[in-house]
Amino acid sequence: MESAQAEKAGGAEPSAPSPQAGAGAVPSRRPLWALAAGWVATRTLIVLMVAGVLRIADTDVTTDISVIYHSWYEVLRTGTFPLDDVTWQYPPGAALVILAPGLLPWSYLVSFFVICGVVDAAAMALLMRAGVRKGRSYLGGWYWVVGVPLLGPTVYCRYDIIVTALAVAGLLVMLRRPAVSGLLLGLGGMVKVWPLLALIGSPRGRRTRRAWTSAAASAAALGFLLTAGMNGAFEFLKFQSERGIEIESVGALPLHFAKLAGSWDGTVTMNYGSVEFLGPWVPVISKVMVGLSVAGFGWLLVWRLRAARWTSATTFDAALCALLVFTATSRVISPQYMIWVVGLAAVCLTVRGTSQRPVAVLVLFTAVLTTMEFPIMFGAVNRSELGGVLVLTARNLLLVVTTVVSAHRLWRSTRRREALTTVVLPAEQVAPQYPVRPGIAYEQDLLDDLTPADRA
Repeated sequence: MESAQAEKAGGAEPSAPSPQAGAGAVPSRRPLWALAAGWVATRTLIVLMVAGVLRIADTDVTTDISVIYHSWYEVLRTGTFPLDDVTWQYPPGAALVILAPGLLPWSYLVSFFVICGVVDAAAMALLMRAGVRKGRSYLGGWYWVVGVPLLGPTVYCRYDIIVTALAVAGLLVMLRRPAVSGLLLGLGGMVKVWPLLALIGSPRGRRTRRAWTSAAASAAALGFLLTAGMNGAFEFLKFQSERGIEIESVGALPLHFAKLAGSWDGTVTMNYGSVEFLGPWVPVISKVMVGLSVAGFGWLLVWRLRAARWTSATTFDAALCALLVFTATSRVISPQYMIWVVGLAAVCLTVRGTSQRPVAVLVLFTAVLTTMEFPIMFGAVNRSELGGVLVLTARNLLLVVTTVVSAHRLWRSTRRREALTTVVLPAEQVAPQYPVRPGIAYEQDLLDDLTPADRA
């Protein structure tokens, strides 16, 4: 039994299932039509925004596709990575995403939008399917319906929604198909590194070994094939040490306020694909942010080693917490990063026993402030004007608070419960019942995620 292996390997105390998960019936399928209608309505708004019919800002966010992505496509189709373009700062798997629109019959821009829409619909279908299972909820689907359009046209003008869909799919099958989960997360990690963070919450024992091994194998295989077939697959790694502080990151806030006060004489320029601060104090702040990232992941390792209780929600909650730590401490926080967070928050909400519900609410507010910062007020942020800096400060501080709340709730949800006091009742007051050992309760909590075929 895998629960017994988990107890022996990790020394964790199995948890009793929540009343909702243990006794909850299979959710009604009636909300599926409402979810589908909500998705169509909100995605229509996104299409109107990317088509320029509905404008929320003067900034044209589609230029990344029509200019930057398309220029990469022209180079990649020749069999080499964009070695002379320092804006290419991605793992080699990103080449497959950039090349994909060329397989469709429309223009590169329209084809990219079509791919984003199809992938968005696939992620929605997976979240709806997850909500049908016993002990699950449609709240994750509703969260995806509402959360994605809060980020405005950016969601269909960057390829991050494709990576997010891979991570969503990988997480949702983690408990039932750990090898498939590892495969999807490994492929996602070769497109953008962050999907590999989802492995931090894999259930202890055999599932972890399968998921991690599969992720390593798929990432290595794809990396080898792209390295062998194209030139310069990993050249982007050479430039990471030369990067500055991206103007939207948490670490950029001191420089914004110093610039407002007239006490900083550095420059703001396009550097390796993002608008960054370069000049005094930038190397120091960069080292501090890297140190915070290391400390954050050190905390995640301590959490995993000390977690005393593990449920089906823990896998998803840990993935969201790890992603928030990565995002808040990164030297670069582009607006599309919030697509990742919305996706993993939606996965968490498919489980009724998740500890991250307050975190998911904070993420929605953070998404709104992100859209205000980019594209609506990006000019003011770029020039370090007071209005733009205040909006950015509110967004970044809320992101930090969200990260701390997520970590706190994850830690509390997996700590060892206090021993219960046993009360012996007289024989005539004891109702006939079958005793259930805690280990069996733990098994049932995980088995709720399995179909009869999976259990066999």
